[in-house]
This record gives sequence, C-alpha cells and structure tokens, in this order.
Amino acid sequence: MSKKINIATTSWSQTSTGSADEYCHQAAIAESLGFHSFWLPENHFGDQRSLPSPLTILAAIAARTSTIGLATTSYLITIRNPLQAAEEVAVVDRLSNGRLILGLGRGIQSAMFAAFDVPTSEKRKRFKSNLDLMLKAWAGDAIAYDEDQPVYLAPLPLQQPHPPLWIAAFGPLALSQAGTLGLPYLASPIETLTALAKNYAHYHGVVAEHHAQAINTIPVMRTVYISDRPKKVNQVKASLGKSGFHQLHERGTQVDDWTIIGDEQYVRDKIAEYIERLGMTDLIVRGRIPGLDDNEQIQSHRKLLKITSTL
Repeated sequence: MSKKINIATTSWSQTSTGSADEYCHQAAIAESLGFHSFWLPENHFGDQRSLPSPLTILAAIAARTSTIGLATTSYLITIRNPLQAAEEVAVVDRLSNGRLILGLGRGIQSAMFAAFDVPTSEKRKRFKSNLDLMLKAWAGDAIAYDEDQPVYLAPLPLQQPHPPLWIAAFGPLALSQAGTLGLPYLASPIETLTALAKNYAHYHGVVAEHHAQAINTIPVMRTVYISDRPKKVNQVKASLGKSGFHQLHERGTQVDDWTIIGDEQYVRDKIAEYIERLGMTDLIVRGRIPGLDDNEQIQSHRKLLKITSTL
C-alpha cells in the first residue's frame, strides 16, 4: 500500500459554555500534530452544545492557527439566504488565508425545517437553486441590478472561484444530486463499509452519465481509536454500541462495520481495505467517543498519524 491520503479530524470534545476557546485549542493541537484539516458539524435546537453556526467558530479558529485546513461537514444552505451565505463563506475564506473547505448539506431534521419555514419536500430543489446562486456570486457575475447598475458580491473568496465544495449525502436521491453536480460526496459516519461501496458505485455511475471526468476526491468519515490494550478497545466498542448509533443501522450491524478501532496493525489493515475498496483519498476521524478523555483521544491521533505517514 503506497497511496498517500489526507488525514483530518473533527473536534473530539464539545464545549457546553459557548466559548470558542475549546474548539480553538483542539484545532491548534490538530495543527501541531500534522492533521490536514479540522472539521466542524452543524446542528440546531438540541441543547447548549448545538453548533448552529460552524463558520463563526472557524473564523475564531482561523485567528489561532496558520496552516491547517478549516472545514464544515454540513453547512446547511437550504435554511440560509444564499447571498448572505456566499458572503460569509468568502469572508471566512479570506480570514483563513484560503484554508476553507466547505462541506454542504441539506439537513435531515424535520423540526429544523419547520422552524425555518422550509417545506421538507423542497429541500433538494432549494439546495440546488441556492447553490447555483452562490456559484454565480462567487464567479463575479452580477447578482442583482440597482437602477440598471449591476450588483456584485464583495469580497470574493480568496480561493478562486470558490473553496473546495463537498456534499454531505445520505440516500440514493442525495447521492444522485451530488453526482449530477459533479462534486465530491461525503457520507454519513455511521454507514457501513459495505453500504459505502454500494453508494460509491451508484455515485460514480451518476457522475459518468453527466460529466466527462471522474471525481477523484473520495472522503470517508470514520470513528477511529487505536490502543494496544484489548480491554480498552472492547470498552470503547461497547460504549459506541450503547450510544444509540447502532439503532440507525440495519439489523445485525456491528460496531466494527462502521468504525476503525483496534491495535495499530488492525487499523493499518483496515485503512488499506478502505483504500482498496473505495479508493479513499481523505480519512476524516470522528471524535466524541463516549468515556474517552482528551489525552486518550490525542494519543490515538498520534498513533494514527504515525501509521498513515508510512502508507
């Protein structure tokens, strides 16, 4: 196995105070360890740990880091004014000196769509129309006219014509939309490897129907933990098995089907399998493992980066 892949991480613990310090601290550690990028999700209306504005946190992180990529797993453009969203993306891209990666999402929570007065049946249509307007604005085209005078977005993103765009997708319709748009597809972190293989076969087929060139960016998000202590490995697997994620899978799905947890050799072999079966180019490590403290997660990260540096 000699394929170099990008290793990224999400935040591995979550603040309950609303302060950016914890996220900034984690991103600074991730940068010092050598991660490719640092990713934040978007979620609404849970509790004080909800993260409804990931770009705001990434703007704070941009001031405390200098090289690591800053990314969203699912910036929800279905519930935003597309021009305001395009402006905010451009500002954060400039604040970070062109380090932004924009994972885009539609959203899945019915309560969120109800709160934002967005009919669930229109989410894909609205996603497409909003994205089209954002792309037009980033390209420097006129987005409106004021007494026959064109109005343009300013400032434009530092990365031209825009930051890298990935699409979070779950289900055949969302996969087809990502493939039709010709943008990389970011899967749910709880889909099994078997499901991912089927999804990517479908996605690549749609891409081939609509585009002359294949999409070579193949990101995968996985829960990863490395330990040479079998008891600790079993504890981590048990905690994830009780976390509720298993309820989202088909009957019979095991924790090993959607995680990479074990000793260094096991993790190395598993990553090789993902590369072989999917052509994985980017591994995004999902944190927030129940019962795991920061030091344990960071030590696991160190081992992962050591392993992948020799792939």
